[in-house]
Amino acid sequence: MDKNYIIEQLKKQIENFETKTQTEKVGTVLEVGDGVAKISGLSDCMASEMLEFTNSHKSGDKLNTNKTESIYGVALNLEEGQIGAMILGAFEGIKEGDQVKSTGKILSIPVGENMIGRVINPLGQQIDGKGEIICDKFYPIEKIAPGVITRQSVNQPVQTGIKAIDAMIPVGRGQRELIIGDRQTGKTAIAIDAIINQKGQDMICIYVAIGQKESKIARIVAELEKKGAMEYTTIVLAGASDPAAFSFIAPYSGCALGEYFLDKGKDVLVIYDDLSKHAWAYRQISLILKRPPGREAYPGDVFYLHSRLLERSAKLNKDFGGGSITALPIIETQAGDVSAYIPTNVISITDGQIYLESDLFYKGIRPALNVGLSVSRVGSAAQTKAMKKVAGKLRLDLAQFRELEAFAQFGSDLDENTRRQIERGKRTVEILKQDQYAPMLMENQVAILYALTNGFLDDVAVEKIKVWEADFQRYLDSSAKEVLTLIAEKKELTEDVVAKLEKVIKDFKDIYQNGE
Repeated sequence: MDKNYIIEQLKKQIENFETKTQTEKVGTVLEVGDGVAKISGLSDCMASEMLEFTNSHKSGDKLNTNKTESIYGVALNLEEGQIGAMILGAFEGIKEGDQVKSTGKILSIPVGENMIGRVINPLGQQIDGKGEIICDKFYPIEKIAPGVITRQSVNQPVQTGIKAIDAMIPVGRGQRELIIGDRQTGKTAIAIDAIINQKGQDMICIYVAIGQKESKIARIVAELEKKGAMEYTTIVLAGASDPAAFSFIAPYSGCALGEYFLDKGKDVLVIYDDLSKHAWAYRQISLILKRPPGREAYPGDVFYLHSRLLERSAKLNKDFGGGSITALPIIETQAGDVSAYIPTNVISITDGQIYLESDLFYKGIRPALNVGLSVSRVGSAAQTKAMKKVAGKLRLDLAQFRELEAFAQFGSDLDENTRRQIERGKRTVEILKQDQYAPMLMENQVAILYALTNGFLDDVAVEKIKVWEADFQRYLDSSAKEVLTLIAEKKELTEDVVAKLEKVIKDFKDIYQNGE
């Protein structure tokens, strides 16, 4: 090759040579353990900033420097000489003296339509084995809640499909309704029924499982798939075997995904199952970071932990897209103690609570709803007029029955009026029982509750109520579709609708009594 040609080529390369400089903020790991690292040297680090740990793998005794993989952490403690960071994922490969880089980014997760129907971890990575999820947008997991001006009062119902809840403790779009009770009282069952009932209601559902057994979530996914509910549902799973850091960020990740759909003007239902385990994870991380413990060893900001999450649920007004995030947080109590630290905190943040009781559950009253202690602070604003009409009487009947029930155990000779109220109350309790995974449409609920509150069931034996109701619902769906359609469309019990409904109930009673 010609020597001059080589010289020419070298000259050209030297002329076109550009130097690129970039600065990296690098720190060093001082100590690591239990999912937390102490780092020095990152003086410009921000709170909640993502940090990148460079983890070198050892092959045999020799250090294989070719193979490195990044593990991320989040800066939580910003102290004078060091930073306390929570490690997201396996921390076993991180050693004292390892390098840590600032990323300049606040912890964010990928969001998008592709997340629907998938099971993801709190970092937005798929864990259902159905292939990678490609999203082009990222949302920060921590965000300031919408202000008062951007909000609108809650006025549209979220139909849970559970008669007792939709009638007496209505949940509205944009509300935060707490589900509270001891373990094994059916808290998750109510949340899953609510998801199944959103089919065709134009609602995106996000179920956040915090510290739950993977086997339990697998059963839930299978049930949702069977009912066709995974078409509009995303499951964010921080499993029981995952690090505490995952349990800590999981609800915020679920909320960030909900905010993506909220910004598109859609309605979202987010279930946090459960915030007790979330508080435990945060307590664990805080104690390892040597933050001062307070009541029940929780750190001082444990109230803010949940308030900044639940305040992000909102119904936005039309100028801001008109979307909503409805939150159903779940809290597990110990031996029914509602006055413990975390339960009282979350009760004070939410707009009401659905209180489930072990005693009722073991008596076979399921959902085991204590109507006296349960309340919705949005009330009938989140109900259709038809439901409002039948629900007013229902609550009164039940309250009177609860009052007289204890008294009736001791009194043998009761007057006619008291006896009638007790009999009506027994039938009310039977009608409000409902099987799991069997949510009911609003129009079907209105029909059966109208029959109950207007005395059409008073002559049916208490032990036959469940059979009577099942047959009545079948009759409605087969022979009285017109009435159900009217209630669904008008959402109101006009004189015309009432006349038709009463005729249907009487016709069914005639058929039923004749044994057909």
